Amino acid sequence: MTTLRLPSPGGGSRAYTPRSEPAAFVVAGSEGGAALASRRVFSAAHVVADPYADISPDEPAAVDWDATLAFRRHLWSHGLGVAEAMDTAQRGMGLDWAGAAELIRRSAAEAKSVGGMIACGVGTDQLAPGPHSLDEVRAAYEEQLTLVEETGSQAILMASRALAAAATTPDDYLDLYAHLLRQASEPVVLHWLGPMFDPALDGYWGSADLDAATETFLQVISEHPDKVDGIKISLLDAQREIELRRRLPKGVRCYTGDDFNYPELIAGDEQGFSHALLGIFDPLGPLAATAVRVLDTGDTKGFRELLDPTVELSRHLFRTPTRFYKTGVVFLAWLAGHQDHFTMVGGLQSARSLPHLARAYELADGIGLFPDPAVAAARMKSLLDVGGVEQ
Repeated sequence: MTTLRLPSPGGGSRAYTPRSEPAAFVVAGSEGGAALASRRVFSAAHVVADPYADISPDEPAAVDWDATLAFRRHLWSHGLGVAEAMDTAQRGMGLDWAGAAELIRRSAAEAKSVGGMIACGVGTDQLAPGPHSLDEVRAAYEEQLTLVEETGSQAILMASRALAAAATTPDDYLDLYAHLLRQASEPVVLHWLGPMFDPALDGYWGSADLDAATETFLQVISEHPDKVDGIKISLLDAQREIELRRRLPKGVRCYTGDDFNYPELIAGDEQGFSHALLGIFDPLGPLAATAVRVLDTGDTKGFRELLDPTVELSRHLFRTPTRFYKTGVVFLAWLAGHQDHFTMVGGLQSARSLPHLARAYELADGIGLFPDPAVAAARMKSLLDVGGVEQ
């Protein structure tokens, strides 16, 4: 394998020799697509842009549907569920509601054809920028909830920028979510996305004080436990998630969305554990599925030995500004051969620096994430050539 010269964040470059073989993420006696038993695990999946579309970043996204659906089949083949049209799919960052609605319809149909588990994001992003009344926010949620339920998918009630802007008290959240939960035909997942992922969500649940916000969030759940399948917490605060999940009503799941601390949260403790709904499980799909199958046997130590080495990569991809983690996710999908290009909707491939991407490549290659390390190295070299890094 040819040595690459990778750019360093402080300037200059360093030599890196790619590994020659991928890691073998296989558990003896297991089948690749067998359902995971001990944890309910979703990967929030990215969309693949159409690289031939002659559009600008502020025009509606052009999606390569064949490649996008093929990636979902890849995740389902390993026994993972797909969390569709979430922020990993660039909702509100290149993918508008019309594109998200088409994604939901197509992915739901594909899930039915292969028997894959799917849940889809319900938000309010069809609303135009600017202020909106609470009634308008509620109607937007209702429109999206209706579409998701019509496809037969489970609904994930996403945090809404419009609601964060319109609500003035915790009661505004309590009333609106109560209305939506009464309308839902099946139990939903409630999503609490922190401002590190989307600054417009600061103060969600009616307070910038996380303790106060937590009480409102728990009140929503306690008043409608039969309509809440679970909660997805994306606050990057492991102890807060642990304390919150211990207070959930019986039967309500906690899905970790903590891309910094997921191994310990999924492994759990003597008082419980978290299921998973994670953006990092997009690039980690096969490895994550293998690790959970080890956990299915009761081998927590083996689970941690597989998953702990991935945390450095995840923390790198999700470092501030965290909302740009999607660039690293798509970059790794390109290197892994899941798509033929490194182009993103909204031109977001430019959101991370070349040194950042080079470090992501180095970390992913180091844990054996690429099915063909030679292909990944060749693609990395092509990006370095374009970036002017002498080899």
